[in-house]
Amino acid sequence: MRSGEDGQVVYLERPIPAAEALGAVPAGIEPTRVLRFASHCVSACAHRRGNDCTLVERVRTLPAAREERSVPRCHLRGRCQWWQQTGVSACHRCPAVTTATFREDALATLVADPATTPEQLTAWIAASPDGPASDGPDGAGRASDRDR
Repeated sequence: MRSGEDGQVVYLERPIPAAEALGAVPAGIEPTRVLRFASHCVSACAHRRGNDCTLVERVRTLPAAREERSVPRCHLRGRCQWWQQTGVSACHRCPAVTTATFREDALATLVADPATTPEQLTAWIAASPDGPASDGPDGAGRASDRDR
């Protein structure tokens, strides 16, 4: 869940049913703006290549959200594909992952696009005049079908 104070991910003490979490979202706020839901990986996922997740490869291109060596307690780690595939480096980037991408966030849109390679992300970040939060070197982010 993202905190109201600074937008950072806050890990829940215990797993809760989605209905309970949705009930806590104030009226008029889109749940995907403040909540992130986890699910098991499926073989038909667009990010799947063999037994690996290509999304975590792109996410690991981003600067780590946390620099400390320890990671927060996570109820999913034992079943987490990213943890099994890349270990602690995925945990340091996990707080930056969102449920939905929005047109104004070009970097998140690129990361979510299965056609984007880690090398393309690295080049995009390097060419961005304002860093990862800008809209890209040409002023226009690539749209995905998840844009709103």
